[in-house]
Amino acid sequence: MVGGGAAGLWTALQAAEQGGVVCLVSRTPLSQSASFWAQGGLAAALEPGDSPAQHATDTIAAGRGLCRPSAVEVLVDEAPGAVAELRSRGVAFDLEPDGELSLGLEGGHTRRRIVHSGGSATGHEITSKLAAMVAAEPQIEVRERASMTALWSDRERCHGLLTEEGRIAAPATVLATGGAAALWRRTSNPRGAIGAGPTMAAAAGAELADLEFCQFHPTALALPGTRFDGLLITEAVRGEGATLLDGAGRRFTDELAPRDAVTAAILDRLEADDTTAVSLDLRGLDPSRFPNVFASLIEAGLDPSAKPVPVAPAAHYMMGGVAVDLDGRSSLPGLLAVGECSCTGLHGANRLASNSLSECFVFGGRAAAAALKETAPSSRPEPADWRFEAPAEATRDAVWALAGPMRREEQLEQLLADPYPLAAAIAACALARQESRGGHLRADFPALDPELDRVHLLFGTDDQVRRESWR
Repeated sequence: MVGGGAAGLWTALQAAEQGGVVCLVSRTPLSQSASFWAQGGLAAALEPGDSPAQHATDTIAAGRGLCRPSAVEVLVDEAPGAVAELRSRGVAFDLEPDGELSLGLEGGHTRRRIVHSGGSATGHEITSKLAAMVAAEPQIEVRERASMTALWSDRERCHGLLTEEGRIAAPATVLATGGAAALWRRTSNPRGAIGAGPTMAAAAGAELADLEFCQFHPTALALPGTRFDGLLITEAVRGEGATLLDGAGRRFTDELAPRDAVTAAILDRLEADDTTAVSLDLRGLDPSRFPNVFASLIEAGLDPSAKPVPVAPAAHYMMGGVAVDLDGRSSLPGLLAVGECSCTGLHGANRLASNSLSECFVFGGRAAAAALKETAPSSRPEPADWRFEAPAEATRDAVWALAGPMRREEQLEQLLADPYPLAAAIAACALARQESRGGHLRADFPALDPELDRVHLLFGTDDQVRRESWR
């Protein structure tokens, strides 16, 4: 098990409780994963007037014709049960005065269905509770501050992984290494979100999918040159009344449209006004509803209760990753993936807000069950010589400049030469998708191509891109 965020912790816990012996490898302490900082919540159809069918409709609409229907069905059907199980294990979600779950509204959702903890501290609540459960589980060995350097593979099967300390053999290896949005210079993600898992999976012989789709969160703080630039301002504030304003102080978009639509509207406004930011007005909100957001903005030197704050899109979430089935199995036997490093096709071209945390628990449990069915081969080959190398700072600059929110053929072709394999793979897939859809916008192909509905692009072991329809 590689990764100490929500997906990794839950998958490890589920596998151990079903009788598996688990070694959990985490590059950082469990309290410093990307999930720990997650402001969003879990999406689940829990309101009396809501239903899994309506949740599915919203997910598919946000995904812009690319969601895998079977993956959507699994998520919406199993998400309510995941919330109930987390509550039964002591995770404290926000409640209404009558004791019922407090359900938030976020962009693209037609019903209130987002469960939060501490307003915008959901990641802290969930991962801290799960980390304690994992630490207390005798079937799990936790190796913190251990970095995977490669998967142990002969390109026909994964036999385990390699770390800086040595080899770890396993009949099943599950990646839960997080996303790749920090490959873009302007990002809401921690610096370690560089797609290490998919990069190592591809080197080991697994296929990747949907790499052209990065979600650019519309409301990341715009304070260039400071450590606060890119700070995420959760979508939940817009669900409770925060508005987006142009330079003249006028609203210019539907703040609760799906993220790709809000991002596109902001990009249009930035170009029209020849500026680098629009304003997010939080003055009508009660700071006690979002204490972490208001505290962070005040720390950045802003007063959100008195004046709108500057925001602009930033890379936030990768829809693409290791291509897997509904049980987390990759194209390479013995290798599974779950969470943001994976790609089931659930999110399509544009993730619906808060579906990602729900995905960690729904698909993490399924991956744990599938991993326990794997059996070790009678012998293992010697590991290959390849070892992972992190991208240079120049790669982050190049990915933002050449494959940012708006893309063009000549820029993507330049990115093909980047030395970091995942950056070049992103460029190859973005070049191959000659249309604009969700998180992938092409200035030279501005329209959506209906012929590409439900057509996913897979990046193969031969570095070639091929098409495949998923159902």
